[in-house]
Amino acid sequence: MTKWLSSMMLTAGLLVAAQVQAQQPVEMEGQKFEPTAALAGQTLNLNGVGLRKKLFIKVYVAGLYTQQKSTNAAALINDKGPRRVTLRMLRDVDAESFIDSFNEGLKNNHTEAQLNAMKQQVDALTATLKAIGEAKKGDAINFDYTPDGGTRISVNGQPKGSAIAGADFFAAVLRIWLGEKPADESLKKGMLGA
Repeated sequence: MTKWLSSMMLTAGLLVAAQVQAQQPVEMEGQKFEPTAALAGQTLNLNGVGLRKKLFIKVYVAGLYTQQKSTNAAALINDKGPRRVTLRMLRDVDAESFIDSFNEGLKNNHTEAQLNAMKQQVDALTATLKAIGEAKKGDAINFDYTPDGGTRISVNGQPKGSAIAGADFFAAVLRIWLGEKPADESLKKGMLGA
């Protein structure tokens, strides 16, 4: 009886510790990501966090927020609910390099016909990124999607540009990080919480 009671108390203690740990912010490269985020009146959960490197240079840390946590990239990409990708910049990146990186990610994960079908949306994204200009070290850039509002970009909490319509477009943006040819494999793994 005593062994059983000790075992039950240990199990309960481990469960409480796991819950407390799950509710703690996640820190990577000095950047903290809260366990939840509010978007359009809904609470999103931090799915995972990863580091984007380019030629061994640390560029940004990215966090993915979703309604339901998942390690399945396709499920997260095709989800129709609200989602957020938060980039925390670790270095300055000029607008042209940022745009080139996004366009490369889109080209790597879509056919020419798919890219042509969303040209207007990609042009709107490009215009917004140009208007933002240089992404500065320390900036927090959010790519928010809601079914009613489309994709919105904000920098340090300030909305930039116009909303870009379409769940398919946000799915295309997510493929930059979670697609078959992601910008960075270790970043994909981190964002998937794997």
